[in-house]
Amino acid sequence: MNDAKALPPLIIDYRGERLAGVDEVGRGPLVGPVVAAAVILEPTDPIAGLTDSKKLTARRREALDAEIRERALAWSVAEASADEIDTLNIYHATHLAMRRAIDALSPAAEYLLVDGNRLPGHHVPGQAVVKGDARHASIAAASILAKVARDAGMQTLDARHPDYGFARHKGYPTREHLAALERLGPLPEHRRSFAPVKRQLALS
Repeated sequence: MNDAKALPPLIIDYRGERLAGVDEVGRGPLVGPVVAAAVILEPTDPIAGLTDSKKLTARRREALDAEIRERALAWSVAEASADEIDTLNIYHATHLAMRRAIDALSPAAEYLLVDGNRLPGHHVPGQAVVKGDARHASIAAASILAKVARDAGMQTLDARHPDYGFARHKGYPTREHLAALERLGPLPEHRRSFAPVKRQLALS
């Protein structure tokens, strides 16, 4: 976790072994679910190289993803669908995905470290950690699992709809994606409440 050197020390109000890091991926894309992960690392078996998933190559993320799944004390990946995002809004849907990931942990978490500045409204106590994926290994591990899972979903969507370029832009509103949206129209997986998609639906 070398990236954390410029940040203030992280003081954690918990001393046990069932501390879960929680993070999400996919708030910004125009398509697909928001994906969250929760990870309880084995305290006696640290995994080298954990950091913010965005700072790793796809190959390194996938290698670490496999290592986390094999060596963590517990891990889970959950999502909130595009429909749930449209119904709840992205903020509440993100927290729903996080709560689902926390609930799926076995053994259950006793304390949460959640990336960002808000807790997701779960009964397990914890703290929100700004830039947490660069400050604590368990949050970094969660960011890696969530990123690899969501990217895999975009690869699957790309195979079904190759003209949209999902394997390249992962659903984010790039120039390529916006041009495809204008040319081909929204898919059922698009988030209808997001402005570029809403505009295309109004035109069709």
